[in-house]
Amino acid sequence: MTFFEKPPLAVVIDLDDTLYPQSTYLYGASRAVGRAGAAAGLDQIRLSRAVRRQLVAGSDRGGTIDRALAAYGIGPDLAADLIPTLVAAFTAYRPRRLPSYPGAKAALAAISARYPVACLTDGNPAIQRAKLAATGLTDAFATIVITDELGGRTLRKPHPEGLRQVAETLGVHPSDLVVIGDRPGKDMAVAAALGARSIRVRTGEYADAPDAPPATACVPDLTAAATLLGV
Repeated sequence: MTFFEKPPLAVVIDLDDTLYPQSTYLYGASRAVGRAGAAAGLDQIRLSRAVRRQLVAGSDRGGTIDRALAAYGIGPDLAADLIPTLVAAFTAYRPRRLPSYPGAKAALAAISARYPVACLTDGNPAIQRAKLAATGLTDAFATIVITDELGGRTLRKPHPEGLRQVAETLGVHPSDLVVIGDRPGKDMAVAAALGARSIRVRTGEYADAPDAPPATACVPDLTAAATLLGV
């Protein structure tokens, strides 16, 4: 028996910090920036660490490279010359492998064996698809919707267009979806916007964020979410 009185017809799962720890991707990307900085005469390790510190402070904020260079001690004029190259190195980083959370692959396989499953994620499409490939989870999804492909950053969660697209592709009403994700302000909010139910997993950067808006249910991880879904 599932947790829900009315079982969903399909499940939507976030990518970053829901299926795998995004910190592993960001660590590799910061090292790529360090290597690019070394080619310009900067200390590779020092710059990589400066970038990581900014990412730890908030990976969703803009201007990460700008702040890292300022912390490194680079003046505005030189920073302006360096930023395009370093940003390009960050966005071009492609991990060969990203480790999923313990039990996540089995949980995803169990969920997808019972329900149609979509991945709904924000970000640069090339980066997000590279992440999915590196986790080895791409084939588990009936459809993958990357909100930036629908109209750029303005359509990122909690904008409802991505979830609306998922529902249309899967042929179900949004209220028949359950959204699983780690960020209340994005995953739970987009579910609430279209009347879908939601399961919050307390993993990753936002594990301790307030429950605002609240999820239908909160669990430690994707394995526990699968149990709620009765699989």
